[in-house]
Amino acid sequence: MDIELSEEESHTNNDAPNSELVRARDILPGAIPILPISERPFFPGQAIPLLVDPAAWESTIKAAQENAHNVIGLILVKTDRAEQAGMRDFYRMGTACRIHRVSRQDGRMQVLLEGVERFRVVDWLSRKAPFQARVEYYPEARYEEIPEIKAYAIAVINTIKELIPLNPLYGEEFKLFLDNFHPNDPSHLADFAASLTTSARHEQQEVLEAVDLLRRLERVHVLINKELEVAKAQAHIRKQVEQEMQDHQREHILREQLKVIQKELGISKDDRTAEVDKFRERLEALQLPATAKSRIDDEMQKFSVLETGSPEYATTRNYLDWLTLLPWGKYSEDQLDLERAQEILDADHDGLEDIKQRILEFVGVGIMKGEVSGSIILFVGPPGVGKTSLGRSIARALGRKFFRFSLGGMRDEAEIKGHRRTYVGAMPGKFIQAFKDTQSANPVIMLDEIDKVGASYQGDPASALLEVLDPEQNSDFLDHYLDVPFDLSKALFICTANQLDTIPGPLLDRMEVIQLSGYLASEKLDIARNHLLPRQLVRHGLKKRGQLRIDKAALRKIIEQYAREAGVRRLEKHLGQIARKAVVKILGGAKQPVHVRVGDVEEYLGKPVFVKDKPISGVGLITGLAWTAMGGATLTIEATRIHSFSRGFKLTGQLGEVMKESAEIAYSYVLANAARFDASPDFFENSLVHLHVPAGATPKDGPSAGITMASALLSLARRRKPVRNIAMTGELTLTGQVLPVGGIREKVIAARRAGIRVLILPTANKGDFEEIPDYIRSGLTVNFASHYQEVAALLFKR
Repeated sequence: MDIELSEEESHTNNDAPNSELVRARDILPGAIPILPISERPFFPGQAIPLLVDPAAWESTIKAAQENAHNVIGLILVKTDRAEQAGMRDFYRMGTACRIHRVSRQDGRMQVLLEGVERFRVVDWLSRKAPFQARVEYYPEARYEEIPEIKAYAIAVINTIKELIPLNPLYGEEFKLFLDNFHPNDPSHLADFAASLTTSARHEQQEVLEAVDLLRRLERVHVLINKELEVAKAQAHIRKQVEQEMQDHQREHILREQLKVIQKELGISKDDRTAEVDKFRERLEALQLPATAKSRIDDEMQKFSVLETGSPEYATTRNYLDWLTLLPWGKYSEDQLDLERAQEILDADHDGLEDIKQRILEFVGVGIMKGEVSGSIILFVGPPGVGKTSLGRSIARALGRKFFRFSLGGMRDEAEIKGHRRTYVGAMPGKFIQAFKDTQSANPVIMLDEIDKVGASYQGDPASALLEVLDPEQNSDFLDHYLDVPFDLSKALFICTANQLDTIPGPLLDRMEVIQLSGYLASEKLDIARNHLLPRQLVRHGLKKRGQLRIDKAALRKIIEQYAREAGVRRLEKHLGQIARKAVVKILGGAKQPVHVRVGDVEEYLGKPVFVKDKPISGVGLITGLAWTAMGGATLTIEATRIHSFSRGFKLTGQLGEVMKESAEIAYSYVLANAARFDASPDFFENSLVHLHVPAGATPKDGPSAGITMASALLSLARRRKPVRNIAMTGELTLTGQVLPVGGIREKVIAARRAGIRVLILPTANKGDFEEIPDYIRSGLTVNFASHYQEVAALLFKR
C-alpha cells in the first residue's frame, strides 16, 4: 500500500518533492536499534548473513523486528569483541540495514541483512544494550556524469578486472554485484570495491565515512590497488611453490626412469656396490701389511653378500670404513733441520734454555739417525710453565701433524684400546682415532695429565698405556675394535704431568723425564711482553701497542704482587682483565693509547694478592725451602717455649705423617745432642716446646724440612738467632746425617725470589744444583752439608 508522509514525519531514500508517493518499505525511521560489529564495517548495497550471539544481542534484534520498518543500524567498534564495547568505542557513522530473515544455527543467531543507507549518530537514546540512537541519514545524491568521478570509476573497474584472474572468488563477488547494480553506478561500485578488499577495518571505515563520492572513490582506488599488489604477490608465491613441486616430481620420475634404464643395460650400482667401490678406491693409495690386507679382503667378501637391511651390514660397513681410513704406510716427511728447530723454539718460548737444549739434542739424534721415532718424552712441571705448548713447538719443528688428548680422569681402558665390535656403538680407542684424524702414521701425539689417570671396575687405563708407550711392543699395537696390528712405533709421544708420584713405576720407566721448573720474574717479564700481552690484545680486538700500553714497571708489579706462581696462567688472566677494562675506557671516549703505569695497577686489578716476603729472623725462627705443585716456596718454621712446668713437644700446621715423623726425629736428635751444640740439656727436660709450620690451612708433608726443624729447636735451646739470613732444606736422620731431597731447582728459585742469597743443601744434591742454569745460580752462596754438625756450624758461627 502506498502512503504519503511529510518530511518531518519520515525520510525517504530519494530527493523527490514531498508530494511524491513513496513505498512504505523505503521509509527509514529517525530512531533505530544499534548493533555493534567488530570485524569490518557494513556497506550499503551489501546483503550478507550475520552471525550474532543471542545471549548478548537477541533483545536488539527483537527491538528492530518489532518496529514497522524492520531496520537496524550496524556500527563498527574499536574493540576486538563487540560485547565489550562501550560508548567511546563506537565510530560515529554506520549503515542502516533491513532485516530479511532471522534463524538459529548451532546455538547462534543468523540474521540476513541488506545494507540500505549511511547514517550518523546524532544522539544516543540508550547507552547500554540494547543500544538505540537517533540518527541522520546520508542518501546518495543523484549521479551526474562528472569526468573525475567517471575516470576513478573506470580505474576501479579495470583493477577489479585484473584481480579476477588472480583469485576466482573476486569473479563470483563481481557477478553478484552486476546482478543487483549497474556498473555505471559509481556510488555502489565504490562501496562494493571497498568491501572486496582485505584492508584494515579502520581504512574501510574511512571509506564508509566518505560521504562525498569523489573522495570516497579516491580512497577506494588506493585500497583496491593495494589489494592487487597483495594478490599478485600471493600468485607469484603460489606459482613458485607449484614450480618447485613440479621440479621435485619431475626429478623423482627421471631418477626412477634412470634406475630402470641402468638396470636394463647392466650398468646400475646399488648402495652396497657403491660402498665396496669406495673402499677399494681408498685402498689403492695405502700400503697395507699382509695381516691387514687379509682381514680387509675377508670383510669385503662378507660385506658384498650381506643384505643392506641386516644389522650386520651396518656393523661391517663401519668396520671397513675405519680400516680404510687409517693412514697405512702414509708418513709425513720430517724437517730435520737443527737451525730451524732452534728458531721455532726461540720464537715460541722465552726462557727454558735447558729444556730447549734437551729438545735440540733429541732432534740432533734424529738427524744423525735419519728419522725421529720410538721416543716417549715426559714433561713434568707446575701448571702453566709451557708443557703443552712445547709439544706443539716440537711438532712444528719436525713438520709433523699434532694431536692432543687429555688422560685426566680417564677410568675406562676402552678409551685406550677401543671397544670390542660385539658392543653396540663400539669404536676404536683414542690412539687409533688420532691416526685417523691426522692422516699420518708418524704424528706427534700429546698425552696431557698422565699423572691424573684413574682406575675403576672398567679397567686400569695406566696399565693399558704400558703397551702403547713401550717401543718394543707398540709396533704391533692391537686395538680391540680393529683386531688388526697397527704400527705406533713411528709416532712421537709427548706426555705431561704435574708430579711423578702418581705415575706407576713401570709406566714411568718407559719415558724420558724432562723437568720444567717455574719461571723467574725476569723470564715472566719477557714472556708477558713477547707472547702474553700481544695475544691478549688480539683477543680483545685491540691494535698491537696502538691502543693499550703497559709499562715495564707495571708488568713487574703484576708479576711480583699478583701472579707469583711458577707458571704464567694467572699472569695472562690479569693481563686479560686489564685489556677488558681498557676496551671499556676506549669505548667511553678515553684518550688512546690507554697507558697503564705502575701506580694504575691497583685500579685495574685491586689490592695486591702477595706482599714481598720479608725473611723473619729471631730466636727459634728458621727459613726453610719447600716444593709444591705450583713451584717452590719459602716458609719460616717457628719454635717457642710455652712454659717450664713439664716436658712436652707440640706440633701444629696441618702436617702429614712423614713431616710429623721428621719433627719427632729433629726433636730427639737435638735433645740427645744438646750438649754438643752448646745447649743446656736441662732446657728440654723442663720445657713444653711448640713447633709450628705457618700457613696452617695448607696441608704439608715430606721429609725435606728435617734440618730446618732441628735448627729452629736448636736456636730456641741456645737462645740465639742465626748469624745471617739463610734458608735450608734436607732430610735429617737420628744420627745427624743430611739426606738428599727433591725439587732443588724450584726451591732455589723460591729463595732467589724471596731475596735470600745464602742456602744450605744436602751434599748429595750437589749434582742437581749444578744442573740449574748459571743465570739462576749467579749471586747465590750455597753450602753443602752431609751432617747436621756442618749445618749448625754455618748457622751459629761467629
